[in-house]
Amino acid sequence: MNPLTPIPSAPVPPMSEGVFALALALLLLAPLAIAGVALINAGLGRSRSAAQALLGNLALIAVAVIAFALIGAALTGSLPGSSGSAGFSIQAAGKSWSWLGAGSFLLGGLSSAAPQTQLAVLFEFLGVAMAVLLPWGSGADRLRLAAGCATAVILSAFVFPLLAHWTWAGGWLASLGTNFSLGAGFLDAGGAATIHALGGLSALAVVWITGPRRGKFPKEGLSTAMPGHNAAYVLFGCMVASVGWLAWNAAGAMLWLHAPLAALPGTAINTLLSASAAVLATLILTRVRFGRPDASLCANGWLAGLVASSACAAIATPGESIFAGAVAGIFTPLLVELLELALSIDDPSGAVTVHGAASLWGLFAAGLFASAPGQLLAQLVGIAALIGVILPLVYLLFALLNRLVPFRVDPDGERMGMDLHELGGGAYPEFVIHRDESYR
Repeated sequence: MNPLTPIPSAPVPPMSEGVFALALALLLLAPLAIAGVALINAGLGRSRSAAQALLGNLALIAVAVIAFALIGAALTGSLPGSSGSAGFSIQAAGKSWSWLGAGSFLLGGLSSAAPQTQLAVLFEFLGVAMAVLLPWGSGADRLRLAAGCATAVILSAFVFPLLAHWTWAGGWLASLGTNFSLGAGFLDAGGAATIHALGGLSALAVVWITGPRRGKFPKEGLSTAMPGHNAAYVLFGCMVASVGWLAWNAAGAMLWLHAPLAALPGTAINTLLSASAAVLATLILTRVRFGRPDASLCANGWLAGLVASSACAAIATPGESIFAGAVAGIFTPLLVELLELALSIDDPSGAVTVHGAASLWGLFAAGLFASAPGQLLAQLVGIAALIGVILPLVYLLFALLNRLVPFRVDPDGERMGMDLHELGGGAYPEFVIHRDESYR
């Protein structure tokens, strides 16, 4: 058995001061993953919206962490006095199925909580900050800043806590092992489901509601290339994100799988192997298909490998990590092309594929690689819940929100660029930003 495959109903070992210090240090490095994604979001958008994109990242993070502190953390059920039984539960087949936690608002009880619980709450804060950035990147060049902040409130105060309770705080997905002997229950050590799948599916909802950028699909079946304005931002963002991802996956293994210290180097190595296999697979595929490698698609491939590793780095072998990353790297450019050409999905940041699809693949791969009996079925149940419950819920909430706070900027704002329209100035005032041919 893999040393990081948890055993159902295994007691949680107490956390020593040294282990607490290490986990805290790792979580303090994890925001680099958020910074990397913010750079990628800005670089993949147009130059006339770069300042709005980066300011939006900061604003959404601020809104999300405050909303989570005020409301979301209480609904997650991680703090003392907010166990699964104290929230909303359903009794069925002689089993208790916890759907929502209950606790004090505004982080009541945090100071008196056990050290491991405090770290878990910090992990959740970082997770919600990452999740809200993903739909913001997909709505680039036409999503209003006010609308982005409103979506962050919905995700951080209600949807993220619901899913975090299911997976991390003793909810019904985590209890699949105890209730039905399905492995150790649904595994989400690095936040592949709670952070990346939620963010990717939310990005899909935003794209559906806002529609494509003007001029992206001039005729049925055709697509106009709108490359990101700064490949250097995108590629450097991948490097910055990698540091945070190594720390994030290691911290997740400690908190949610109770990994021993000896297993952490392997988790970090598997994270790097997954990303490396993914970017090489994407590089080779784009070289074969287009005659030369595509920088933005290769960046997306690298990120897809990191996302896949969030699900399985802690329970896979090095060979399995290479396989998981290679698969993510192969389907990333193919799925981006399919979504764009076949379904007219205009996703500048690629979050639907990179975070949504890659996370679902990683969760499935975790079930394949784990040695606990029934683990694959537990993972499939979790994937079904994400697609069948979370996606419709997010779409419904966003569709209602769009009636109150319109998502899309008006045509004149889109024509002049989000920087001038919402901020009154551009990110590059020294340069003349040429307008697109589609607006002439």
